[in-house]
Amino acid sequence: MKNGVVIVGAGHAGVQAAASLREEGYEGPVVLVGDEKDWPYHKPPLSKTFIKDGEAKPQPLRGDTFFSGHNIDFRPGIRVERIDLSQRRLDIAGGDALPFDRLILATGSRPRPLPLPGADLAGVVSLRSLDDARAIRDLSASASDVVILGGGFIGLEIAATLAAGGRKVTVMEAADRVLGRAIAPVIAGHVHDRLVGGGVRILTGTTVSRLEGDNGRVAAAVTSTGERLPAQLVIIGVGVVPNVELAEAAGIVTGNGIRIDQHMRSSVPEVLAIGDVANYRHWATGGDVRLESVQNATDQAKLAARTILGHADAYAAVPWFWSDIGDMKLQMVGLTGGSDQCVVLGDAAENKFSVYHYANGRLIAIESVNRPGDHMLGRKMLGAGFSPTPDEVAGGPDAMKAALAAFQQSEPAA
Repeated sequence: MKNGVVIVGAGHAGVQAAASLREEGYEGPVVLVGDEKDWPYHKPPLSKTFIKDGEAKPQPLRGDTFFSGHNIDFRPGIRVERIDLSQRRLDIAGGDALPFDRLILATGSRPRPLPLPGADLAGVVSLRSLDDARAIRDLSASASDVVILGGGFIGLEIAATLAAGGRKVTVMEAADRVLGRAIAPVIAGHVHDRLVGGGVRILTGTTVSRLEGDNGRVAAAVTSTGERLPAQLVIIGVGVVPNVELAEAAGIVTGNGIRIDQHMRSSVPEVLAIGDVANYRHWATGGDVRLESVQNATDQAKLAARTILGHADAYAAVPWFWSDIGDMKLQMVGLTGGSDQCVVLGDAAENKFSVYHYANGRLIAIESVNRPGDHMLGRKMLGAGFSPTPDEVAGGPDAMKAALAAFQQSEPAA
């Protein structure tokens, strides 16, 4: 393949795809293009350590010599305008073209816009990129009052970080609880109460009607009930939208992301999609999912490289996630959809507990707060296809380890 593989998107998925191609023995050209001018960086720290430390630097995904040392042509600050499938090339802003034999779309997602009077005022931001994090860090340095719209992971991570730094923080969530689409009510309630105890005000079942400004800068958020909340910084965190426009315009099938098969191939076989933008039929649940996590991006990138090298592996990675909110490390493994029974292990009063989710008598997911051992054991159990009984879970980690060992001895193929 004289034109090799072109990867669009230089985040976790795109960088891993480039690395995995070389690790799998691919010898053709590998071109990695990103629309940001910064070196590829880790995104999870942006909502925590980066915004609270004025001297913090972005954490690079790979070392300075990685790309040159692996003969990867990394091109930052590139905006792709069109995919020309008939010519197998990308049309680049400025008039250039980039040919490819195989194309990997790792275009990620962007913050969901919130149509709102005053949303265009200075001091109203979302967090997705390093530039966004820089803006939040700079703005928060002079802000005493911060309003965060959205009670998801990103919003709560930022809330905890800024409240710990002395800001008066209010989180506004339209649903009846925070993290409503992400984790079990018992853990969501624990996070809520602990944040409130740390000084964060949380308004659930509340929306914002408008943002008010003063000389072009945001000054307050007005709630649906008419309350006026002073704010020199407003952060919008109401979810994300997958970046499917390039694929869609090229005639590639989309639907809440770019639709892919179990080998990461889109409806056009020479075009693969991975990471936040990829929508696939999940091997365990049978439902269509689009997962926004570093683990999913990394594992899909590795499989995409193997697909290009001619392997026929099907995607069967067990999904896992994490979030650091104040003094709470949340770790999740598996997907909780369809859960009909839960077993709680540990003590919420000690800020250390786990929730084991079952569906039709089978363990499908584990959510943990400050119990990393439970999380790691859960990844081993779900990865092995093993489901401990609720009684074995209640017996604690030792009972589950023994049961897992017995299972693996009796069914090594699992």
